[in-house]
Amino acid sequence: MEVEMKKNPMEKAKLGFNSLNEDIVEKIFRRLPALSLASAACVCKSWCQHSNRILSRPKLASALSLNSSPDIAVREVLNKVLSEPIRPHFAIANGFGNDSGLQKTYNFLARKLGSRTPLIVTWTSGIMGRDAITNEFKEVMGGDDTIDGDNEKHVETNSGILLTVGFLPGLKVEAIPMLRPLKKPLQGSIIDALVLDIRIYTASASASASACSSPIGIIMFGSRGIDLKPVMEKLDYAMSKETVIAGDEKAEFLYRSGIESRNFCGSTNYISDAIALVFARDRYKPDGEIQFQAMLSSGVSAIGPRYKAVSAKAMSRGCTTWLTARREGQHEILDGERILSDINDELENRIGGTDLYIGVTKQRKCFIGTEKSKLTRSLAFHAVTGADEEHLYVYGTGIRTADYFQFYHSDQSAALSSCNDISMKLRNLKLEWCSKKCHNPSDHANECKKECIGGFIFSCCGRGETFFNRRNVDSSPFLENFPEVPLAGMFCGGEIGRGFTILNAHENQEESSSNCSLHVFSTVYLILTYTRRPLQN
Repeated sequence: MEVEMKKNPMEKAKLGFNSLNEDIVEKIFRRLPALSLASAACVCKSWCQHSNRILSRPKLASALSLNSSPDIAVREVLNKVLSEPIRPHFAIANGFGNDSGLQKTYNFLARKLGSRTPLIVTWTSGIMGRDAITNEFKEVMGGDDTIDGDNEKHVETNSGILLTVGFLPGLKVEAIPMLRPLKKPLQGSIIDALVLDIRIYTASASASASACSSPIGIIMFGSRGIDLKPVMEKLDYAMSKETVIAGDEKAEFLYRSGIESRNFCGSTNYISDAIALVFARDRYKPDGEIQFQAMLSSGVSAIGPRYKAVSAKAMSRGCTTWLTARREGQHEILDGERILSDINDELENRIGGTDLYIGVTKQRKCFIGTEKSKLTRSLAFHAVTGADEEHLYVYGTGIRTADYFQFYHSDQSAALSSCNDISMKLRNLKLEWCSKKCHNPSDHANECKKECIGGFIFSCCGRGETFFNRRNVDSSPFLENFPEVPLAGMFCGGEIGRGFTILNAHENQEESSSNCSLHVFSTVYLILTYTRRPLQN
C-alpha cells in the first residue's frame, strides 16, 4: 500500500488523463505549443498516437517582428511559430538591419530548432509577414516608416526578422549547398556537382527502382558575389518540367543541413555560393499529396526594336559585358550611345525614373557531366549600366556574338495589371477546387478536397511602397484570396522563378518559347497546396 502511495507526479498525471475521454484528450493536445506536444508524445504510446493524429496534415507557421532589439525580435517570432502544434521539417529566417544580426539569428535558431532541422537564414532588403504580436500583415524594407503601436508615431524601421517553419508529411526536405573551393572561380563542374547532389538526394528519398531524380520544388538562395544565371540554366535543363524553383538570386545567407556532412558554413576551405532547400517525395505516402505551384507578376515592359549583338566582350572584373549591335534586319553597327539614345527617346514621355534591362535570347548546348548535350533556349535579363561612343555596358556575362536582345524597362502599370491577373488566377483556382468538392457532396468516400496550406513571395527590392505609392500591393493577390493562410515574403536582389514563359512585345516566336528562371522588377508567388486522398470504401 505504501508503494502505491509513492507514485511520482508523471504517473499520477497519466492516471488522470487515462480517465478522460479520448476526444477530450486530443482537444487538450491540440491546444499545446509545439515543444509541449513533442514532450507529451514521449510519455507513452497512446499520447504518441494522439500527437501523430494531430500532426497528420501539413502545416506552415510564419511570424514577423520589427522589435528594435534583434534578440527580442527573434524570440518573438520563434515563440509565435511554435505556439501551436508543429513538427519542423525545415526553417527559413529572413531579416534585415545590423550586419551582425545574420550570425546572431543563425546561432540562436540553430540552437533552438535542433541539429536535424534544415535551416537557412538570409539577410535581405526587406520582409513580408504577419506581426507576431498584432497579427497585422506588413511589407517592410529597411528605412521604411512604420507606426509605433504604443504612441502611434511614425518611426524608421532599421531591422526586422521573419521566421517560417514547415511540417510537410510525405516530403523529405534538405538544404544542399553549392560549394566552391576557396580562390577558385565558379566552373561548370561545381554546378554539375550541385545538380547531381539534388538528383541523388531526391532519388534516395523515394527509395524505389523507378525513383524520380527531380524534386517537386526547390527554394534557392544565391550569394551576392556570383552570377547565378549559369546555375539556373543547368537546373532548368536538368530538372523535370514539374519541378518548381523559387527564391532570391542575391542574398547573404547561412545554412545548416540536416545531414552533418553537408555543413561547410564557416569553412576555411570552401565558399557556399548558393543553397538549395530541396523538397522531395518520400517513400512514405500519407493521406494526401502536397504540390507546389508558382505564378509571376511581371514588372517590366518591352520597348524598342530587337537587336543582334555584333560584338560581346565579357569583363570578368566587375562582371560586365561590353556590346555593340545592329537593329534586326539592318546592317549598320551601332555604338552604345546611339542605341541608348534611341531607347531614351521612346521613354521620353514616361513620368518618373525607370530601370533599363536587356533581355537576351540564348540558344546553348547544355549537359551535366558526361551526359549527351541538348540544345536549350532561354531568356536572360541583364541590367544596363551605361554607354559611350563605343559600347553598351550591361551587368553579367554569358552573352555571345549573334545573340538577339531587346530592351525592357520597369513599368508600374504593367506590375499593377499583372498583380490583378494573379489575384484573378488565384480566385479561379479556389472556385475550381470548390466545384470539384461540391460536384457530388454526398459522396464522402470519393471526396478529394484541395486547399492552400501556405505561400511564399519573392519580390524585387525595387518594388514595394515606393514603387506603387501604396502599401502591401505585392502581397494583396494572396491575401485577398487566402486571408487566413500563412504567408511569408521577402524583397530580393533578383527573383528566381522557374517555369514561366516570357512573351516579348512583338510576339517573336523564338522569345515566346524561351524559358526564363531569373526575373527583374517582378514578384514570384510560390503556393503550396494539399489534396486529401479519397477515402476507401
